[in-house]
Amino acid sequence: MFGDITRVGANFHAMESLANLKKVNGSIGQVQSRLSSGKRINSAEDDTSGYALSKHLQSRVNGLSQALDNVSTAKNVLNIAEGGYQSQMNILQQIKENLTQAADGALSAEQRGAIGDRIDSLLTEFNDINDQTKYNGFVLFEEPSMVFQVGEETSDRFTVNFDNSTRSAAGEGSTNIDDILNNGEALDTYNGSQMATASSGAFTAADGYDAYDSSTDSVTVTNSSGVELAASNYSVADDGTVSFTGDGIAADTYTITYQDNSDTPIESTTNVVLAANGNTVVTWGTLDQDAANHGIGVLDTAIKSLAKTIQQVGDDQARLSSKEESLSLGISNTEATRSRIEDADFAKEQMSMMKLQILQQTSVSAFTQSNSAPQVVLSLFR
Repeated sequence: MFGDITRVGANFHAMESLANLKKVNGSIGQVQSRLSSGKRINSAEDDTSGYALSKHLQSRVNGLSQALDNVSTAKNVLNIAEGGYQSQMNILQQIKENLTQAADGALSAEQRGAIGDRIDSLLTEFNDINDQTKYNGFVLFEEPSMVFQVGEETSDRFTVNFDNSTRSAAGEGSTNIDDILNNGEALDTYNGSQMATASSGAFTAADGYDAYDSSTDSVTVTNSSGVELAASNYSVADDGTVSFTGDGIAADTYTITYQDNSDTPIESTTNVVLAANGNTVVTWGTLDQDAANHGIGVLDTAIKSLAKTIQQVGDDQARLSSKEESLSLGISNTEATRSRIEDADFAKEQMSMMKLQILQQTSVSAFTQSNSAPQVVLSLFR
């Protein structure tokens, strides 16, 4: 050591003290950076693996946070849809009340007509609700489906389906409320029970076929496509007259074929045109008691159909609420993990700062002493 002091060309101890002082100052700068930013990792060199992991976690937090906002948006859309369906449900309830009133025999035809006009007005509003329930320019009930991104991964998607709900196709079951005017019968069907005298076709003799004999002859009825009509839809009199008595028979031209089952078969045919004769009320303004009574059942079906649609919206809302809770929990846990890796522990950093400040002062003192130590050589020249 004495030899080192007597050689003034290189002050090893002073250089070592200076290096330690620079190292302490660098550590103090790093701690100050952490304390000022709140981050333990301010650059990749601070902790390379920790930096990569923390950025991945930050990306997940950002994705989950946006997904949480998307879920809130989806719930808003569903709330609007439910509001539209609920308004339609209120209209259906009002119409059923009106039909129940119109089905009572104490009312006059004029009073039922007034109720019918009221129902027609409500059904117009029913359609308007279907067309005007919108979100961000989308007519919700005319959209086959809407897909929401409810997570931070590609597969995290949530599809919502809306039922188009109009007076001709209400709710999930697409109940046609205007069918009340047809009293439950389609406009293109023949109903034998509604005729004072059923439409019929008389037996016409063919050459060699003088008279119809129910004991030996057979009768078949086919439509214009050659399809045989069920025997329950018609009856055959002793003279061979065929009367169409069934309900819901498609309006068409029917061919009646008489087959003589004698030794020499002879066939005779005749045609009957069945026109539609459903019990049809032309307009709501001419609503009658039978149609009103039938309409009660139609409205019950429509209400159940729309209720199923609203139930589906409620199920979707419940699922979104569950996703909302799950996303909130995921954000909290992921952020806590990221913070543990990336964020600075202020208590720990402050403790390090105290130690480094002391080391800085001792390093400066040691450097000063080491730098002045070679001056002892001057005493050799006195």
